[in-house]
Amino acid sequence: MRPVRPCVRRRPARGGRRGQTPTVAVSGKGSGRVSVAGLVCVRPGQRGRLIYRTRTHRGRKGERRSFAETDYAALLDAAHQQLGGPVVVIWDNLNTHVSAAMRELVAARDWLHVIRLPAYAPDLNPAEHVWSHVKRGLGNLIVHGVDELVAVVKNRLRRIQYRPELIDAFLAHTGLELDPAPP
Repeated sequence: MRPVRPCVRRRPARGGRRGQTPTVAVSGKGSGRVSVAGLVCVRPGQRGRLIYRTRTHRGRKGERRSFAETDYAALLDAAHQQLGGPVVVIWDNLNTHVSAAMRELVAARDWLHVIRLPAYAPDLNPAEHVWSHVKRGLGNLIVHGVDELVAVVKNRLRRIQYRPELIDAFLAHTGLELDPAPP
């Protein structure tokens, strides 16, 4: 006896004819933007850490669309508090990182030492590998608003935080070494 299969009728997607890609009308404005800043923190002999902050831009007039120097300073202060010691930051040359206001904020923190990466070296920045990993999982994601996107991004970053071996792999992929060679 042959198995009985249910009858399945194939129908075109709602709103489009068979053989034509359906289109959905949307407004051109968009619903907002999410910015993420993070630090890959490593201490010899301990597990790697990821410390991050998010900022949501909703398109309001006069609202800043990205992180300001004070936001980065607050992130560094949080890292200093969580790590409980001096912090060495290896930064790229983002305009906010090299501004005069940021130089003043860095100079006011005696526990902070900043090293700049070469002009264009994303392969030396472990945070770039974190962003690549997060973005790879967001490729075909459909969200219904910027708040849902923030929740998904925070969830993905939290999952990375609970995987210190992944954070160590991001650092290893840069080729940077933690232990300086003796003089």
